[in-house]
Amino acid sequence: MVEVLTASTLLTVLGLALWFLADSDDDNSGGGLMEPALVPIPVRHQRRS
Repeated sequence: MVEVLTASTLLTVLGLALWFLADSDDDNSGGGLMEPALVPIPVRHQRRS
């Protein structure tokens, strides 16, 4: 029973690792997290009266 549990855990970890490496959303396709998009935010330079 321990062997079955160990084998299934190992296969799950390897499968998740391959999935995260292959399903990358960043620009260079090297794996990892998706790069955040920089969105300009308008800023007022004078205070309203």
